[in-house]
Amino acid sequence: MAEKPKIIIRNLQKTFQNSQGKRQEVLSDISLTIFEGEFICILGPSGCGKTTLLNLMAGFDRPTAGEVLIDGRPVTEPNPKHLTIFQNYGLFPWRTVLGNVAYGLEVRGIPRAEREGIALDYIRIVGLEDFYNHHPHELSGGMQQRVAIARALAVNPEILFMDEPFGSLDAFTRLYMQEEIVRLWQERRTTIVFVTHDIEEAVYLADRIVVMSSFPGCIRCIIPVPMGRPRDRTDYDFIQVRDHVYGKLQLKQTGTVDYYI
Repeated sequence: MAEKPKIIIRNLQKTFQNSQGKRQEVLSDISLTIFEGEFICILGPSGCGKTTLLNLMAGFDRPTAGEVLIDGRPVTEPNPKHLTIFQNYGLFPWRTVLGNVAYGLEVRGIPRAEREGIALDYIRIVGLEDFYNHHPHELSGGMQQRVAIARALAVNPEILFMDEPFGSLDAFTRLYMQEEIVRLWQERRTTIVFVTHDIEEAVYLADRIVVMSSFPGCIRCIIPVPMGRPRDRTDYDFIQVRDHVYGKLQLKQTGTVDYYI
């Protein structure tokens, strides 16, 4: 069966006005096709426009030039079928963990008993079953991020945009959540676009890695990850791909070195 394009980005450009009132180009001539059910990681140094690109795909911002299409239609605003997990959690402080995770299901009109059952399943997946009745202020930052992840997964979105969602987690929880997101993706084949600055995380998760460079942000290369799952971080093939990606991040481009941060 031929791969079906899900997200098409054509000649995308984004500029902002800086503090001196001058126009600054953040993204330049981005073109990319993401296929239905694909797990894509966007990787690059700090300031290369990874989050800006994600926001344009998710409909939170509009391009200066070019276009983003999802299912053949231009993206003009956020879509409830396409969810984004932000770095700042976005939890409702007046709701418990259970209430936060069940929120999207409530909006969709799912009966209370059913939605709470689904929410509890995802709360267990992220390891917070003992905290289901706590409020966000009673949780650590890492725990709040796990609640945000559970809330997004619970509604089974068509597309999941993830902006460095594991950045605030401790090392052990981060590895666990990487395994869980891969497991859930294999079950559902949700299209996932995952922003990270961690090379090993990208190699562990992605079907393809989109490597970006800065000033302005553009796609330097796209690297397929030709390994099955689960992946072993100590395996020779894994290390080879990791080193290849690292090398791409160090290459000179138009006289400038994009140092990996």
